[in-house]
Amino acid sequence: MNADLLERNLWTDRYVPAVMKTDGRTAPVMLRYRGGHTREYPKRSYDIVRDGETYHYNAEFDDPSLIRNALSFAFFGMIGVPAPRTKHVLLRRNNENLGVYLEIESVGKRFFKKRGIGASSLFYAVNEQANFSEISPDSGRSKSSMLAGYEFKFGSTDEKTRFERFLLGIHRTDPKETAAFIERHLDVDNYLRWLAGAVLTGNYDGFEQNYAVYRHTRSGKYRMIPWDYEGTWGRNCYGQIVDSDTVSVTGHNRLTEKLLKHRNYRREYGGILRDALKGPFTERKMMPIADRMLSKVAPYMKKYVEDRWTYDDFLCESDLIRKYIRERRSIVKRELEKRF
Repeated sequence: MNADLLERNLWTDRYVPAVMKTDGRTAPVMLRYRGGHTREYPKRSYDIVRDGETYHYNAEFDDPSLIRNALSFAFFGMIGVPAPRTKHVLLRRNNENLGVYLEIESVGKRFFKKRGIGASSLFYAVNEQANFSEISPDSGRSKSSMLAGYEFKFGSTDEKTRFERFLLGIHRTDPKETAAFIERHLDVDNYLRWLAGAVLTGNYDGFEQNYAVYRHTRSGKYRMIPWDYEGTWGRNCYGQIVDSDTVSVTGHNRLTEKLLKHRNYRREYGGILRDALKGPFTERKMMPIADRMLSKVAPYMKKYVEDRWTYDDFLCESDLIRKYIRERRSIVKRELEKRF
């Protein structure tokens, strides 16, 4: 691969041709850099198209554990929300060792086909404009389009119009009409489980962006898929340690506000949180998974020490994640007693 083609413009989304060797098998691929501010890091992330399918190779440069995305997606599966599959890999480029990366399954047509899920449309929430509000967080004024903040991935020509009507419809003034509209067009159980996942893992950026939304073919209702969960389990998206109460138990976006005004939805959401606290969101359930992931990458982390973190930083991550789970459980329990 001619690395100069990528380096000429870090910010281009244009793919360049390359050859990829995996487990002794060589295949032509197309690749590009991916991400926002992370493109300026010494260890960069990639999108690679292989055999017609896109794979994301995340450098996880802001996460000294390299497992937060993988652990979060595993947790979502445990609470009934489909999430991308992941695995850690060693990546080399032109014989240069790049270190440990997280390979993440892309959310696209094959994602749904593998799971037997019918999807009529798919949108990515790519920035904070995807906050389910009619007001832009940047200007404080009405949005020129309710589709601001979304990237349309697939669907028929009328799917964009249909989704925009849904986003407009949740802002009806009559509470009963709004509840009835949402019930007709949103898979509320899926949404509340997605909300609980973001709240429990502590993904501050996960409510107004960094998610995918698709329209389920059979029900015709919109459903959520989590995306970009590096800033979780006690650290933010820049790798800084944060307090375990940084994220509100109700998250923050306009659709959630609308839903939780209704007693039956509050009760359902509270039940989902309580079930998670009894089951998967415990040290007993999550720490064996986290420690297993950490143990798999540990030998390579020792060999390929990142520029930002030391191996000692990596060794402290199990205790940090455990501490976060313990504290977060206590916070959520307290909030459930007061508000749900």
